[in-house]
Amino acid sequence: MPIPFPFLGRDLAVDLGTANTLVYVRDRGIVLDEPSVVAINTRTDKIVAVGGDAKQMIGRTPGYIVAIRPLRDGVITDLEVAERMLRSFIQKVHRRRYIVRPRVVVAVPSGTTGVEQRAVKEACYEAGARQVYLIEEPMAAAIGAGLPVHEPAGSMVVDVGGGTTEVAVISLGGIVSSTSIRVGGDELDQAIIAHTKKEHGLMLGERTAEQLKMNIGSAYPDGEDPTAEIRGRDLVSGLPKTVPVSAAEIRAALAEPVNSIVEAVQATLDECPPELSGDLMDSGIALTGGGAKLHGLDRRLSEATGMPIKLVENPLQSVVLGSGRCVEQFGRLKDVFVPETRR
Repeated sequence: MPIPFPFLGRDLAVDLGTANTLVYVRDRGIVLDEPSVVAINTRTDKIVAVGGDAKQMIGRTPGYIVAIRPLRDGVITDLEVAERMLRSFIQKVHRRRYIVRPRVVVAVPSGTTGVEQRAVKEACYEAGARQVYLIEEPMAAAIGAGLPVHEPAGSMVVDVGGGTTEVAVISLGGIVSSTSIRVGGDELDQAIIAHTKKEHGLMLGERTAEQLKMNIGSAYPDGEDPTAEIRGRDLVSGLPKTVPVSAAEIRAALAEPVNSIVEAVQATLDECPPELSGDLMDSGIALTGGGAKLHGLDRRLSEATGMPIKLVENPLQSVVLGSGRCVEQFGRLKDVFVPETRR
C-alpha cells in the first residue's frame, strides 16, 4: 500500500550556528538544540557522535577519533560533515524510518557570499530537504524578538552569535543598514586562551575558556571582582597547573573583541537614515544571541551609543524562533527571505 503525502515531513526552520544548531518544527516549536559538533572515526569514516555527545569529546579523543566543528565564523567550512550533521539532526527530529523531505528555512549571516549561501543550500538538499529558503540572521532575530519589522519605523537588532556578530536596522520588512563581523563567542574564548598563554604560560582548552567566560567574564565593571581557578597545561614544564585569575583580568583579555562589537554597532548607526535614528532613540536596540549573555555587554553598548539596550527574553533562541515564525506564516513572511541568486 503506497504511503500518503504526509510522509514528506513537516516544514523545518534551522538556525545553523557556529556553536549550536537549533531546529524548529512547524506546529511543534523548538525540538532540538545541540552543539554543532560531529565526532568521526577516521579509520572507518563513520560518525561516532553528533551534538552534545560529540562536544564532550573535544580535546579528549584518541588520535583516530576527530571532533569536528563544520562551521566557522558563521559559514560552512566542511560541507560533507555539515551535511552529515544536518541529516542526523533531521532524522532525530522526525524519528521516521522512511524518507523525510521537509521544506526548510535556514538562517545565514547577512555578510555571506553567494558561494557560501549555495553551500548551505547544498548541505540541506543533501540532508534530504525538498526546498530550501534562506533568511538573514538579523532579520530572523528581529522577528523572533517580536520587533515590528514590517512597520514604517526603525528597529535595531544586535545578534552576537558563536562565530559572527550581526547588527542591522530594519524597517518595512527589509534591512536598511547592516554590519556583519566575524567576531563572536568563539573569538571571546580565543582571547582568553591567548591571554592565559601570554600572561601565565598556561595552555587552556576551548571548553575551559568558554566556562571561564560564562562564570566571570564581563564587558563592563560592576564593582565586584570575583576570582576563579583555572587548570591547564604549563607551557614550560608540560605538567598540569592551576592558577587564579580575576574578573578584571578576564575583562581586559576580552576588551579587543568587545570593542569590535561596539564599533560594528556604531558603524551601523552611522549609516542609518536620520528619520530612523529618531525611532531608535525611542525603541532602543534589541540585544540577542548567545554572546548577549556576556555580563555587562548591554551596559557597555548603552554607554557607547547613548541608547537604551534591551536584552531579549530568549537570546539563544530568537533566530530559530524568527525562522520558525516564517515557517508557520510562510505566505505572509516569505518576502523576508534572501532572493534567489542568479547563476
